[in-house]
This record gives sequence, C-alpha cells and structure tokens, in this order.
Amino acid sequence: MTVMSNTYIENTPHFSNEEIGAARNAFLRYEQTQQVHLLTVMPVEEAVAILHHCSIGYVQQLISALEVEGHDKLARHYAHQLGFIHSEVETPSSYLDTTVVEHVKQRIGWIIALALLGIVSGLIISQYEDTLSQLVLLAIYMPVIAAAGGNTGTQAATLVIRALATGELRKRQWLAVFWKESRVALCLALAISLVIVGRILLFSDASATGGFDLNLIALAIAVALFIQVTMSTTLGGLLPILARAFRLDPAVLVSPVLASIVDISGMWIYFSVVNYFLGIA
Repeated sequence: MTVMSNTYIENTPHFSNEEIGAARNAFLRYEQTQQVHLLTVMPVEEAVAILHHCSIGYVQQLISALEVEGHDKLARHYAHQLGFIHSEVETPSSYLDTTVVEHVKQRIGWIIALALLGIVSGLIISQYEDTLSQLVLLAIYMPVIAAAGGNTGTQAATLVIRALATGELRKRQWLAVFWKESRVALCLALAISLVIVGRILLFSDASATGGFDLNLIALAIAVALFIQVTMSTTLGGLLPILARAFRLDPAVLVSPVLASIVDISGMWIYFSVVNYFLGIA
C-alpha cells in the first residue's frame, strides 16, 4: 500500500510501541475500503493510536472516505482527536487562518456566476411590463415575494447546515429533511399568505386596483406567495445536503445560490399566478 506523505502525527495515546506497530502493520494490510469499515467498528482509542502512526496525508484520505460513506460525525471526531481541528463542529480550515486571497478564490466564482444569473430575473419582469402597467398594486408586493422566499429558505438552510456541522444530520437523511421541511413550509406559507391577504384587503388603495376585484387580487398574490414560500423553504433544507454530497462547502454555496433561485422563481411564479387569476394578457 502506498502512503502519501512522510509526515506523521505525534502525541500517541498510551499504548506500547510494539502494540501500536503490530496493530498498524495489520491495519495497513487491508484495502482502504476495509480500513474505513474497521474505523467504524473498532474502539476509537485504538483507532486513534493506529492513525497517529500513519502519514497525515493518508489519514486525511481515510477521514474523507468516512465522510463520503455518511459517517460525518465519526470523521469529525477522528479529526478532532488527531489534532486536525480544535472542535468537532469546526471545519478543518480555520476562518481566520485562511488568507484573504483564499477566501476570494473560494467565493468569487459563485458570486460572479450568480450575479450574471440575476439578469434572468430582470428579463422576466420586463416581459410582464403590460401586467404592471395595468395593475400598479402588483409592484408593491414584488419585494414581499422575494423577501419571504429568501428569508424562509435561509432559515431552513441555516438549521440544516448546523445539524450537518454537529453530526446530528447525515447526507443520507435527505428524505427525512425533505419530509420535515415540506410540512414546516406549508405551515409558514399558510401563515404568511393569510397575513398578506389581510394587509391587502385592509390597507390597499382602491385607485391602485386598476378596475380589478380587490378580493381576487389578494387571492392571487396570496397563492403566489404560498407557492414561493413552500418551494424556497423546502429547497433551503435540501441545498446544504446537496452541496455536501458534491463535496462543496454549504456555508459558501447555499445562501447565494438560494437567493438567486428564489429571485428568479419568485418573479416567474408571481406574474404567472396573477395573470392566471386575473386573466391579464
């Protein structure tokens, strides 16, 4: 078996050199997949003693393999015991220790790509200029659609990212996350929609309705908001798991991607639903 690096971890737990040497030699005779399995079933103290006498590069490979197979919490525990991270909820690279250039490299690609993607939202709005000209009231609630979807989606994403970081949640539990967040989304969407209906009916200026029935306008906006919040909340819960599955950093990726998706889908849903309910060509 090829070992990647000649650098080794120090500060071995209390085992004799003979015991550790024999255990390490036996461990390295297995294929990597079998080694990963052994790390999930053997006592942690013994595993740490063996890994202390393996190269850092190869240990990092094993920890990454554990994460890929869904043993995120165990992988962080090994990383913590071996001194790669200071806390089991931290990522391997420290925020302050990472240089500004590295931070920029990590973020700039997504930011530029998603900024250009934001043009799509403007194109959608431009296609519905006639709708806005016929019903000025719609312009007032456009920010509400985008903000509500973004806020509920970000809430869900933050909770899931924290659960992933602490090991409470694993990638393979995405279906459980989908089931829970979809139910939460329906409750949030219903509550927000009812509030907006009340706001429109009680405080809207009759002159801004463009001759359309105010009750129908309120219903159309509420339905669009309901769809948007349901979709964005559920998506916010699933995006961190999807990012982790592709070995991307959810903290860097999820918020900007979610914001772009919510902006684009929100405008399309909003105008499509309103046009359908009000029959605006």
